[in-house]
Amino acid sequence: MQAKRRRSPAATIALLPTWIAAIFIYIGTMVWSVRLSFTDSTIFPSSNYVGFAQYAKLFRTSRWLASLENVLIFGVLYVAGCLALGFVLAASLDRKVRFEAVFRTIFLYPYAMSFVVTGLIWQWILNPTLGIQASVRALGWQSFTFDWIVSRDMAIYTVVFAGVWQGAGLVMVIALSGMRGIGDEQWKAAQIDGIPIWRIYLSIILPQLGPALAASGMLLSMGVIKTYDLVVALTGGGPGTATEVPAKFIMDNLFERQNLGLASAGATVLVLSVVMAVVPFRYALSMRRRRR
Repeated sequence: MQAKRRRSPAATIALLPTWIAAIFIYIGTMVWSVRLSFTDSTIFPSSNYVGFAQYAKLFRTSRWLASLENVLIFGVLYVAGCLALGFVLAASLDRKVRFEAVFRTIFLYPYAMSFVVTGLIWQWILNPTLGIQASVRALGWQSFTFDWIVSRDMAIYTVVFAGVWQGAGLVMVIALSGMRGIGDEQWKAAQIDGIPIWRIYLSIILPQLGPALAASGMLLSMGVIKTYDLVVALTGGGPGTATEVPAKFIMDNLFERQNLGLASAGATVLVLSVVMAVVPFRYALSMRRRRR
């Protein structure tokens, strides 16, 4: 106990720079951004407070409303698609197939890429003059059309495709680790009863992966809120505002339109969205620990 007490001041001193950075750089910057959202700041910060005028202007801006609608569509389809595809991939590898390590690496490899690289890859694949459409037409099917990336109604779904392609590998790894932790006794009992493999995974394995899939969904949801580089690399927010997202709206107002107050208001809304997403998850975890 005395040795631990002697080490505690040294540990505190060692962690002091980290605490200072967290308080003054991260938390301080957030507080400063919230403060600016209540001012009429443009190119430079201003001390002229205007109350909630920037927030009222924000939610009257059609581009911001379009970005919220787009990120909602993207978020729901992206998280659901990653969870579904990741679970299927994990179930496939859980059967102890040959060359499992190779397949696991291949499926996880897209997650190692940045969103910029992913966006550029899918921009080429979906480009009507270079990608899938051009390749199929070169084979003789001249009437084939796959131009979603330039369609206002379908462009957001191309962003979903690219996101699911990258994020499903993360869910696969987490789900596979959860499957490997389930005892063989349950498998043997289910097989003795003659239950089909697909039914075992849906009715027995899937309910036990609830915490793992919830953690995966939380990680994916955090990525949805700050989606920026994937959209910029893939569609640039177009055509029009078809793939506009809140993070891109904020960055454009901050650096191109020099509207610091409006950009800060949008950033504050995103921070609140993150808090609203994290708090219920943390509360559920704390309640589960108390029950245990």
